[in-house]
Amino acid sequence: MIEPMKKVSIVLLNKEKEEALKALRKIGLVHLEKIEGAGEKLTAFKEYSNNAMLSESILGEIKLPKQKGKTAELSNEKIVELCSEIVQKSERKKQLMEEISADTTELDRFALWGSVSNEDLEFLKEKGIALKMYEINAEKYNLVDPDIQTILVNNDKKTVRFLIVNGGEGRPEKLLPEAFEVPNPRISTSLLEEEIRKDEKELDEIQKFYLENAKYVPAIAAFRKGLESDIEFENINCGMGCEKSGTENDLAWLSGYVPAADLEDFKRCCSANGWAIAYADPEDEDVEVPTKLKNNKFVSLIYPLTDFLGTVPGYHEFDISGWFLLFFTIFFAMIFGDGGYGLLVAAVILFLMLKTKLSGKKVPAAFGLFLLVSLATVVWGAVTCTWFGISPDKLPDWLTGLSIPYISGAYAKNPDGSAFIWNVPWISDPDIGLTKDQNLQIFCFSLALIQLCVAHIKAGVRNIKDKKGLKVLGDLGSLLQLVGMFWVVLAMVVNGQVFPMLGYIGNVPVGYIEVSLIAVGFAMSFVFANYEGSIGASILESCKNIISVLLGVVNVFSDIVSYIRLWAVGLAGAAISETVNTLASPILGHAILFIAAIVLLVFGHGLNMILNVLSVIVHGVRLNTLEFCTHVGMSWSGVKYQPFADNE
Repeated sequence: MIEPMKKVSIVLLNKEKEEALKALRKIGLVHLEKIEGAGEKLTAFKEYSNNAMLSESILGEIKLPKQKGKTAELSNEKIVELCSEIVQKSERKKQLMEEISADTTELDRFALWGSVSNEDLEFLKEKGIALKMYEINAEKYNLVDPDIQTILVNNDKKTVRFLIVNGGEGRPEKLLPEAFEVPNPRISTSLLEEEIRKDEKELDEIQKFYLENAKYVPAIAAFRKGLESDIEFENINCGMGCEKSGTENDLAWLSGYVPAADLEDFKRCCSANGWAIAYADPEDEDVEVPTKLKNNKFVSLIYPLTDFLGTVPGYHEFDISGWFLLFFTIFFAMIFGDGGYGLLVAAVILFLMLKTKLSGKKVPAAFGLFLLVSLATVVWGAVTCTWFGISPDKLPDWLTGLSIPYISGAYAKNPDGSAFIWNVPWISDPDIGLTKDQNLQIFCFSLALIQLCVAHIKAGVRNIKDKKGLKVLGDLGSLLQLVGMFWVVLAMVVNGQVFPMLGYIGNVPVGYIEVSLIAVGFAMSFVFANYEGSIGASILESCKNIISVLLGVVNVFSDIVSYIRLWAVGLAGAAISETVNTLASPILGHAILFIAAIVLLVFGHGLNMILNVLSVIVHGVRLNTLEFCTHVGMSWSGVKYQPFADNE
């Protein structure tokens, strides 16, 4: 559940605000509204933090040999100085590299000219001998006007480099247009080379400085982490509202949110500190009300996943943690699919949990979630007879006996290799029925129907609580569409003979009923989905969005069909397992190749497990956070409850 919050405002003396903030942080109950402060101290803290972050990044790239014993330590003042120096050297390093690049480019421009001295060229010019450098296509050099005095420097197959003597200030008039002048270097090439050597030497010194100080990375990281608390404190200190008349009775104030269950404790703390407070329930317009979830230990197993995804329900939305955990567990088991894989993961998790407990450390919450989904995978593997991709006829009878015939691989084929067909009660023809894969598809679509119906039931209950009675009819219309569309999906995707689109089962016109449900459900949704007190206004709103309303019917179909991914991805994983076994089986019987076969099996099944994990993240999470949440009306717009507290 989402814990109720109270919006609180605290008023205190401005001269006591620093001490008050320290006391407030010690209380650790108030999630403060967003504050943007400004001040010299805050600016300095942010600069220290940025310098520390950059220093940590620079020094962290240096690989040092592992050292035993205590890590190198520095005082905070020394760390500030060190980080500032590292940042300065980083900027200098960037500047040096740019200078080296520019000088190298300049040298490359004169690589075929040899050494060029600006001083010598200037000296000759003073003596009345002005030289300019030119290049021209080798075939054109002989066409240069003989009145132009030239000196050949060198040439290759394509280009001739030459000097023009006393050609005047500009370009000689008779010079071929194909010849282009080579501007003098910025400085003499020998000086360029010397500058590059000096810059490279300085770069080496900077790198040496980095190497000498790389041992302080842990100290810098700890300092930066400590600064986060200081920045938060100072940001609030200089950003909170206050009177500025200059008297000692000036007041300061700030606002935030406190869990309703902790309000009495908070009031007692405020009274003990001499603060005035006011509190009220959050309004619907308050968009930054933090969300604090409170569930039992079992449901809380889903928190590591939602924290990893960064999904937080809005304060006025639903807490779907329980439903998320239930369906994610099922989805994980179906996508992972293999009971053998589940056993391996469960064994590894149990080993890690035991090892962590014996070391005296707290077992990570994620281990509980991994253990749950791995055990669910074992159950799914048992009922479908899927164990490391091994053919069911090679498994022991007791293991195949655990499976459910309708969805088990042990009953998927007849002895002649043809697909085994399960007859259904309303079909008299023995050749018409359902295969194992079709039964699994029906199971996937049934999960879709159940989960999406849960979404609309939750939305309907919320509308009843919010006294939006007629809007519930819109949710009921969505439920009718889901039920009707479920049959359409079975007819179009699974088997149209078993599930007739427009036909009868016995004397019951099932297909007609389902199509009618879709039509009636659409009409109810069209009329009541946007109801806010006026039916006319609701219909008008639907008319304004007629395209999206019509597409909504298609979306119901596509949302149900999208659950077939559970069967398809599981089928792909099973195919990979079987392929790995097929490749390895011929060489398992050879002693020389036995090790190679084991390596192939470990690599193949290991890769398949990794792909399955990625599939769970992509598909299993998607069905909960997109399809389900779209129908329930969630946008994950929440802000996680993070009280102003000591983090040490």
